[in-house]
Amino acid sequence: MNKQEMMNIIEQSVHEKIQLNEIPEIDLYMDQVIQLFENKLSNSKRNEEDKVLTKTMINNYAKAKLLMSVKNKKYSKEHLILMSLIYELKGSLSINDIKLLLANIVDKFENEEEYDLRGLYERYLEENKKDDEIIVNGLKNKINDIDDNSYEEKLLLILSTISMSNMYRRVGELLIDKYFGEEEEKNEKSK
Repeated sequence: MNKQEMMNIIEQSVHEKIQLNEIPEIDLYMDQVIQLFENKLSNSKRNEEDKVLTKTMINNYAKAKLLMSVKNKKYSKEHLILMSLIYELKGSLSINDIKLLLANIVDKFENEEEYDLRGLYERYLEENKKDDEIIVNGLKNKINDIDDNSYEEKLLLILSTISMSNMYRRVGELLIDKYFGEEEEKNEKSK
């Protein structure tokens, strides 16, 4: 594998996110939701037979209270936004951590309080685009510094990317514990 092939892999690793304007304003049935996610996020799958989203996943998200209640078996734009966020989070976080992160949003919708989930999602997409650029450029710099015929240097590149991934995940977990875990403890004590 040469440096250009490695660069191509880095470029391929940046998967599309579902954009706000790609989510219909009308409510969708579960099969339509699954089809939307498969169409938009299939490039993020490692293997062709993998599924981006299934009925079981959606039902499990609903049971775990990661989503607000469904009305008439249809999912709103806000449901799809939350599912998109869950999709991004589930690769690194436990369902319990995701629940801690999203509980405030779900509670506001369940209590019919105003919450600008669409605005939050737009901000997330903007930040994610910046993050992707930083990470891609950093990895490209690492690739430029290696001997592309060296087993050890390829191994070190892989170890480095996994180490960065683990560090980012760990920072996320520590932030959840600090800023969301305490909130959950307070809520439990007040019950």
